[in-house]
Amino acid sequence: MDLILISGIVIAIIVIILAIVLIAIYNGLVTKQKRVNNAWAQIDVQLKRRADLIPNLIETVKGYAKFEKKVLTQVTQARTAIMSAKTPAQSAKGENMLAGALKTIFAVAEAYPKLQASENFKSLQEEFATTENKIAYSRQFYNDSVMLFNTAIAVFPNNIVAGMFGFGKPREYFEIAVADKKVVKADFSDLG
Repeated sequence: MDLILISGIVIAIIVIILAIVLIAIYNGLVTKQKRVNNAWAQIDVQLKRRADLIPNLIETVKGYAKFEKKVLTQVTQARTAIMSAKTPAQSAKGENMLAGALKTIFAVAEAYPKLQASENFKSLQEEFATTENKIAYSRQFYNDSVMLFNTAIAVFPNNIVAGMFGFGKPREYFEIAVADKKVVKADFSDLG
């Protein structure tokens, strides 16, 4: 009788330990998943903040210079792509489009001393610089969070728990193409 009681207690202790481990793993995965979601929300806020600055930039620049319609169209299309993006990959694609278009606008704007002296333009440049820094920080935090989550769902025994509770799909990194090393060529022929 004592042997049956002892083995019952041992089995109960093992079941309790397994339940505690299962709960700890599950809660850790939930925490990491929430951290990834929060990190993405922070990127999204900064991308939208920058996208909201674009119409002001376009209007300010238009007032001083006759920009190629193509450049302004590229900026508008990139803004639309960012605003409608649903995934990190879609956002990164819009980011790449916007980065190129903004570089062109700022490069061409350098040829206009009155534009460079404009308080509105200076303010917009500062806002863009601040926002770019926030985006870079948010992107790094997001990618670090994704790495921790993806690692957590891949290692044993977490991978078993992740599969059981639907955490099994790795999250995408927010990757932006490395900027070309080429100098931006500004075409001033249409600016008369």
